[in-house]
Amino acid sequence: MTSHKTAQTMKPATAAKKLGVYLQATPPEFQEGVVSRDELNALQTDPPEWLRELRRNGPHPRPVVAAKLGVSIAGLARGGVTEALTTDEIEALKDEAPEWLEQERATQAEVRREAARLKEKQQDEQAKKDAPAPARAAKPAPKRPAGRGARR
Repeated sequence: MTSHKTAQTMKPATAAKKLGVYLQATPPEFQEGVVSRDELNALQTDPPEWLRELRRNGPHPRPVVAAKLGVSIAGLARGGVTEALTTDEIEALKDEAPEWLEQERATQAEVRREAARLKEKQQDEQAKKDAPAPARAAKPAPKRPAGRGARR
């Protein structure tokens, strides 16, 4: 009996997330169908013009917007950014540099420093565990007192 492999498929929202694009900005045929693993791989290796255009100019999904601005997704929400933004809108925000953006960038930088510190600490602790135990100096054999049968 032979087994037939069925192609793995995913919802358009999952495929858009993996491609880093805003689903609502994709063509209708992409939004309405299912995407196989092979199709996704083909889109990643040789993106069609619509995908290159979306990646270049947007609108971009919130994770991409957050990364381009150097803040967290939660920071975007705190700053009132809840919609997808185009590349031009992102650049305008950078130029404008509102107070919330500067504050969120500082917060994000602190979070990254703390994460790096914790990672370094964890690596140091692991290195201590993995290090071989120091060799103990060999103790000299104890001297036996001269007792019975000892020659004098």
